[in-house]
Amino acid sequence: MAAAALGARFPPIALPLRPPLEPMEPFPADTLPVRDGWQFEPKWDGFRCLAFRRDAEVLLQSKSGQRLDRYFPELVEALRALPQQCFVLDGEIVIEDAGMLSFEQLLLRLHPADSRVRRLAAETPATLVAFDLLVDERGRVLTAEPLHARRLRLEGLVARAGRVGRLRLSPATADRPVAERWMATLVGRGLDGVVAKRVDTGYRPGERQAMVKVKPSRTADCVVAACRYDPSHRAVASLLLGLYDAGGLLDHVGFCAGFSGSDRAALRDLVEPLQCGSGFTGHAPGSAKGWNRRASNQFEPLWPELVCEVAFDHFSCGRFRHGTTFLRWRPDKRPAACTFEQVVTSRWQGGLDRLLAAASGR
Repeated sequence: MAAAALGARFPPIALPLRPPLEPMEPFPADTLPVRDGWQFEPKWDGFRCLAFRRDAEVLLQSKSGQRLDRYFPELVEALRALPQQCFVLDGEIVIEDAGMLSFEQLLLRLHPADSRVRRLAAETPATLVAFDLLVDERGRVLTAEPLHARRLRLEGLVARAGRVGRLRLSPATADRPVAERWMATLVGRGLDGVVAKRVDTGYRPGERQAMVKVKPSRTADCVVAACRYDPSHRAVASLLLGLYDAGGLLDHVGFCAGFSGSDRAALRDLVEPLQCGSGFTGHAPGSAKGWNRRASNQFEPLWPELVCEVAFDHFSCGRFRHGTTFLRWRPDKRPAACTFEQVVTSRWQGGLDRLLAAASGR
């Protein structure tokens, strides 16, 4: 839903920029810019957030224009306790759990019960990692100023805030080798990639021309344990992917779609001999009704004999965060060799402040 359609959900706040406000967005790219005039920043694995503060009023807005403040009451209280009475910040909400940044803990917050939200807020409090300043503490709108000027004002605001509250400054550098080091050593350990921004450009809500994001692509060999047909039941619309756990059970981890018309027809010939198979023997998608083969929009379990290589950008909570991209078939790979060891990486266990220090070169 567009941000403008959610305006009634936010109470009025006496600021020159008010929610819902479309954030400036990055354009996906394969490589970091090589020309001068770019600033590189970590892309955090969290929830994008615009934070609005005026006196005692604090509002938090998601990237899609929805309210986040009810899900992060500890962050509202922390921002309210800052010495600055007025600001609009752009940043990312992250949660540290047992020394690691946890996207799973962020998802748990999106719960309708206030009691559960407040319990989680006390157990695993969130932090706002700020990377832009849109309205300063004097109430001046900064969106027309270039990024390098806004960055200086942001650094000053965070420095004056000190260690009060749960506000941190996101690192930034004009040194491309430093950004490449982030990609090589910190992605998957709290970072989701790298964002590059033009230093001479103002903040343009909803636009993508002056920002690019680079997320490294990884690959994995997966078992095709089920498929979904299109409504006509004449072609395969998507493949359901599985990986074997330590106990030898085949768990559902995601899907692969976006095949062309000719490829979808060819897939039908490939999977039909494997129909009525065992499918997933561990975690399976949906309920038992999801395996009703008589419904054309449901999933057809297959014998787990096909292996394909897919590209993905992130793996968490036991599955691919987004859809995968089919690369090739792997007839040379045994299905039993397709295990979670391919996708589970060592996680950063030094906590948020050590991660910030590492990204800052300290």
